[in-house]
Amino acid sequence: MNESFKALADPTRRQIIRLLREKDRTAGEIADYFQMTKPSISHHLNALKHAGLVQDERKGQFIVYSLDTTVLEEVLGWFLELTGTGKNSSDKED
Repeated sequence: MNESFKALADPTRRQIIRLLREKDRTAGEIADYFQMTKPSISHHLNALKHAGLVQDERKGQFIVYSLDTTVLEEVLGWFLELTGTGKNSSDKED
């Protein structure tokens, strides 16, 4: 989960996640939303992929990135548990 927090700490990566929430996109489509080099976007995508927050799939000559909500759900569950509103919080009250 540490890699997830590290990846989510960066505002560019959070914006990439917002874009992927709307629909799957190629690196070029993602890069169109930012004023930075394509290698910089690739670096951010690799960090998100390493953290398990995005997946990539080759489609012809393109690599399409999509949001992987599994890790995000785990992080959200941890926050909810921490605040006492998660599904495991009632187990601890017994």
